[in-house]
Amino acid sequence: MNGILLAIIGMLVFALGYRYYSKFVAEKIFRLDPNYVTPAHQYKDGVDFVPTNRFVLWGHHFTSVAGAAPIVGPAIAVYWGWLPAFIWVVLGTVFAAGVHDFGTLVLSVRNKGQSVGTLANKLIGQRAKILFLFIILILVLMVNAVFAWVIANLFVSFPASVVPVFIQIPLAVWIGFAVYKRKQNMLIPSLIALAVMYLTAVIASKVDFLQIDLVQYMGGENGAGLFGLGAVSTAFFIWIIILMVYVYIASTLPVWKLLQPRDFINSHQLVVGLGILYLGLLFTNPEITAPVTNLDTDISWFPLLFITIACGAISGFHGLVSSGTSSKQLNKETDARFVGYLGAVGEGALALIAIIAAVTFFGSADEFLATYSSFAAAGGAGLNVFVEGASKLATGLLIPPDVAATLVSVIIVSFAATTLDTSVRLMRYIIAELGVEYKMPVLAKPHVATTVAVVSSAALVLLPQGPKGFGSGGYLLWPLFGTANQLLAGISLLLIAIWLKRLGRNYAVVLIPMIFLMFMTLYAMFQQVLFEWSWFGSNSNTLLFVFGAIIFVFAVWIILTAFTALTSKLDKNIEVK
Repeated sequence: MNGILLAIIGMLVFALGYRYYSKFVAEKIFRLDPNYVTPAHQYKDGVDFVPTNRFVLWGHHFTSVAGAAPIVGPAIAVYWGWLPAFIWVVLGTVFAAGVHDFGTLVLSVRNKGQSVGTLANKLIGQRAKILFLFIILILVLMVNAVFAWVIANLFVSFPASVVPVFIQIPLAVWIGFAVYKRKQNMLIPSLIALAVMYLTAVIASKVDFLQIDLVQYMGGENGAGLFGLGAVSTAFFIWIIILMVYVYIASTLPVWKLLQPRDFINSHQLVVGLGILYLGLLFTNPEITAPVTNLDTDISWFPLLFITIACGAISGFHGLVSSGTSSKQLNKETDARFVGYLGAVGEGALALIAIIAAVTFFGSADEFLATYSSFAAAGGAGLNVFVEGASKLATGLLIPPDVAATLVSVIIVSFAATTLDTSVRLMRYIIAELGVEYKMPVLAKPHVATTVAVVSSAALVLLPQGPKGFGSGGYLLWPLFGTANQLLAGISLLLIAIWLKRLGRNYAVVLIPMIFLMFMTLYAMFQQVLFEWSWFGSNSNTLLFVFGAIIFVFAVWIILTAFTALTSKLDKNIEVK
């Protein structure tokens, strides 16, 4: 089959979903009100609550949710063949992710911009709220560890991407002041910033001096590093420390100073990046060499496919962004469809090209099967296969392979970094909320909460030992990240269903994907916790077992409580307009 045809089918379904299905949900289910006073106006403080143009906010939301996960997950899941991954990404985006992201945004906006964790208290009860907050806390902690691990490894593997990524920071700060202090338009400055980034990427690909290659500085891969570590491990450690310092600063600054302008730049970068890859697809016209389905696998696709592809089909982390930061910046309630649902569609488009890049990269089916010889092999190779496959597509626009590889890695790192500092900001909110709940006011202080978030995230990515040697935390946590992420999405859909039922509206649009997702995720998590990660399992791992068991028990507890709440009376504090 031709890769172009696969792209056309997928994009057509996405377009129809946004045009018709999201409009139906907006008008008939959520009943958006253009005159509703959003939290951004009601609690405007210039730090977190900031009324924002819908295009700028879409840029923040889109790039915050479109990290490395919608690339890595699909690139691994093609292990079972391209068709199952394609179907789940396309249908999951339209009927699950779009409704989930859109719904959590509207629910939060209708309730003072509160997070889904806080809203669990109103919809289900105090105990469920605490359990839910702990699940969210564990998830964002894993997001921080996984994405920091991905970025640090890309910096080590593609040193030419470092300068283009870091030059974005002062450019974003400049744009923030230009827009919010001098009232300038953000579009032109952000396009200039993007051009500077890409020009720097091209030059860095050709000029060794601009490639911040810490491994080569220490004598190459076999060189001696610091603290008894090798050169590669030392480089990885240094990048993790630098990233943690960056996210500490980024997550405590007012959103207009760095978060919004940098995300707006990244939204253009994502559009440009997707444009390069899809146009490159047209010019290269590659054939799909991967099998339609791969039945000769060591692990069944059911139910693992639905947690391997988390972001890109549906993701609980998106609900945290929708209710954590985006809801506090929504200018008009009617913008929620554009920001929430279209943000999910954008991520679906990214996951779709990730699938196409991976399955058209190889010269033959035998080459594909040699690389994807096992699920573990797929997990280790997925990200690099995408980078190489996407670079191959970009060469269709006459972009040199080394420049293409740098551009692709810059795009991935930029999105991952956006997700990382948004996640740390969300973790700060949650720690502060738990501090208030347990009468520990010191934890409610922004810098204290941020310090706890950054230190714990760094420890989680650096300390665990595993197959990748020093700093295997992000690699080890990836399987649990998928299950926890999908479980969070299922619980968020359940909260929306309870809210809609109490309003007397049709809640089938969220109930059906919720039941499907809950079944797949709980089934997969039960198998992994009991039969893989436990002490008598096939892949015993104490870290994953402890985290997984806690999340599983908490989730079942919340679900049982929530189904009871479906028949309870409406809380007077829940917005019913």
